[in-house]
Amino acid sequence: MAVLNQHFRRYDFEGDLEKALNRVDFFRIFHTMALRYGFEHFGVLQLANEHETSTLAARLVLHDLPAGLAETYDKRHRLNDSALFRSFYKSTISTVWQASDHDGHNGSSAEGADFIDQIGFDMALSIPVHSVAGTRYIVLFLGDGDDIGRTEHFEICYEANCAFDYFHRQVLANKAGMGLTPRETEILRWISYGKTASEIALIVSVSEHTVNSHTATILKKLDVVNRTQMVAKAIREQIIQ
Repeated sequence: MAVLNQHFRRYDFEGDLEKALNRVDFFRIFHTMALRYGFEHFGVLQLANEHETSTLAARLVLHDLPAGLAETYDKRHRLNDSALFRSFYKSTISTVWQASDHDGHNGSSAEGADFIDQIGFDMALSIPVHSVAGTRYIVLFLGDGDDIGRTEHFEICYEANCAFDYFHRQVLANKAGMGLTPRETEILRWISYGKTASEIALIVSVSEHTVNSHTATILKKLDVVNRTQMVAKAIREQIIQ
């Protein structure tokens, strides 16, 4: 037992987790973790229903990808069509993909090679994680290095789970709601279903003017400029599912 305790304590990054309070702190923790294990970038993605249309930019809740990379990917490709995305709903095992290893040698999988080629990296590691409420996320590490070793694979999976647990409790869970009232949340949910202002007015028994007024308030509270951004951010921040 003493050996196990000593092994556990060598994860010195846990001191940083105890001090982390905001997105900037966790950005630094995940970014440092990526570099320490030979990756260049990271992304934390929230998973939605498998059959819902998803864009990479909308799913990212925290990342250090180059500016515009996710948006460029979304213009050229559909995340739902990638084998990597589909694999998230087949297994909860952490997986390594290498663009140069399409036959799955050295323990890596060829399934996600299409995504790796499309986004412009040689290797990716996806680590499934989840909140205490069961909401599923993926911690994704990207880079151009060689395959990660077995020991390093186990260690980064442990650290990613720890970091995400703190990140969710300190940041994501605390931001749920974003100050929206129950009525605003209800209208936001109907908007996410594709309903127009006039349709929502009939559903919730208010005037169309009131719906538009609530919508304007929601846009301001979420700090976005249109309904598409509003719905994407609401999903990302777990205000709606």
